[in-house]
Amino acid sequence: MVDFGSVEVSLKLAAASTVLLLLIATPLGWWLATTRWRIKPFVEAVTALPLVLPPTVLGFYLLILFNPNSAAGSLWLRATGETLAFSFAGILIATVVHSLPFAVQPLQAAFESVGRRPLETAQSLGASGLDAFATVAVPLAKRGFLTAAVLGFAHSLGEFGIVLMVGGNIPERTRVISIDIYTSVEVLEYGQAHVLSIGMLCFSFVVLATLFVVNRKFPVDDAAR
Repeated sequence: MVDFGSVEVSLKLAAASTVLLLLIATPLGWWLATTRWRIKPFVEAVTALPLVLPPTVLGFYLLILFNPNSAAGSLWLRATGETLAFSFAGILIATVVHSLPFAVQPLQAAFESVGRRPLETAQSLGASGLDAFATVAVPLAKRGFLTAAVLGFAHSLGEFGIVLMVGGNIPERTRVISIDIYTSVEVLEYGQAHVLSIGMLCFSFVVLATLFVVNRKFPVDDAAR
């Protein structure tokens, strides 16, 4: 019999991480798209590091950060009574860190495509900088938000290495779909592995196909009008 507990954990993780990714990536993507500071390439490099670093490397340093003897780990332990490592909160933070480039880069590109002229026009009509951002830049960058949300959710749903490093394999708590597939294969439960793998394959295909269809229907020039 197939146990779908890992599906529930994965969906909760992907939904929560997508919300956090958009909250973090929106101001960061805007800053990267508009800043002229010389440190911009270094910030871009740090943001993109999860694309090239092995998840085990990120997971290792997050485990050190989450250690109860560290400042962050001890503060969390005092506040919640549990450690960040091997907890849902821990794998959520790890997933956000690992998926950050998938949210920041589409938003940065979308904000860059908006340009400065629409914002300057809005400000010349009396809008504040925040008003111009909320009423002009955000609507014109809606395709970037859609891409960031879809890619962030899909990537978070498929997390494996960093979640295993930080959260282990605790049923109903940190066991996600990818770990469940790996565990099922280890114990020769190919039926469960097939069901979960086919589900992930179909979901990934539908997500990517939908994203390509939407991007084709609403090209950059139309989105920026």
